[in-house]
Amino acid sequence: MRQQIGILGATGVVGQRFIQQLENHPWFEVAWLAASDRSSGKKYGDAVKWKLDTALPERIATMPVSPALPDNAPKVIFAALDADIAREMEPAFARAGCAVITNSSAFRMHEDVPLVIPEVNADHLPILENQAWRKQSGGYIVTNPNCSAIGLVLALKPLVDRFGVEAIFACTMQAVSGAGYPGVASMDILGNVVPFIKNEEEKMQAETLRLLGSRDANIVRPLSAKMTAHCNRVAVEDGHTESISLKLSRKATREEILEAWSEFTPLAGRDLPTAPAQPVEFTPLEDRPQPRLDKMRGNGMAVTVGRLRPCTLLDWKFTVLSHNTIRGAAGAAILNAELLVSVGKLSPAKLDPVAVTA
Repeated sequence: MRQQIGILGATGVVGQRFIQQLENHPWFEVAWLAASDRSSGKKYGDAVKWKLDTALPERIATMPVSPALPDNAPKVIFAALDADIAREMEPAFARAGCAVITNSSAFRMHEDVPLVIPEVNADHLPILENQAWRKQSGGYIVTNPNCSAIGLVLALKPLVDRFGVEAIFACTMQAVSGAGYPGVASMDILGNVVPFIKNEEEKMQAETLRLLGSRDANIVRPLSAKMTAHCNRVAVEDGHTESISLKLSRKATREEILEAWSEFTPLAGRDLPTAPAQPVEFTPLEDRPQPRLDKMRGNGMAVTVGRLRPCTLLDWKFTVLSHNTIRGAAGAAILNAELLVSVGKLSPAKLDPVAVTA
């Protein structure tokens, strides 16, 4: 028996990715779809402008789009909502006893809402027990990070653990799919770079330090490092590329950094279906990673790093690539749900809960 799940914001780009990624999932089954009022009551196939490179599953195409209300919704909800809508809608589902696993930024920085990358900070999950919704109805909200932060943090985590990090400089080249559909107008992006994405730099800086921070009882203390980010929109369909420079707390050789990345397999043995076997893959090719060639590593869930070299301003610099709507959005939320299963916060199948690392 698979756990029935619902998708809020099902017709958008990330909602479509949820459907694609869950089509053959062994633990979860899409049973309920909700979108805007203009889609409610229609068959999903009539309501959606399907934009992915795989066919819309026939079963999903014939499903009705329900009103975005917790009445008759499953108890597990994947949310792909704009932040302004999520601020009102996600608490309503949590109050109704639903586990809301969300891609929205609305609650990422709330003290009692876990902001989680399973390979990085699974031990932050217990703070969800402090949510008022959890105490009243059993419902809760768990978030995954900004799409530009998640690739960076996966590359940073093994280096933070082994060497410490004091300063981070990040410059992103972000795909247009990160803006949703229809996203950025073609006349604005073709042959162009847009050096501004509203609130992106602030999100990236704050979320990166929170994700790499430590849990002290019911509080997450951010990593005590300095960070700055420059975020740019570029004419790429999928895949965020980031140029990174770091100052380490202690010196490390190139070989030690490569070893830290290659040995970073924190989810080994958990058997989470969406988790990549190697979450950070290094490419030695001097002109890689590239979105067109590397975005689907690990089925879109692995981060690719390359061009590791000394930095004359800080210590080391390198390039990071991640698939922004898979690893940076829908896939990240699905992996969070799988982690919740493994620690006994969800029970879609006959699985023995594994204790969260304290």
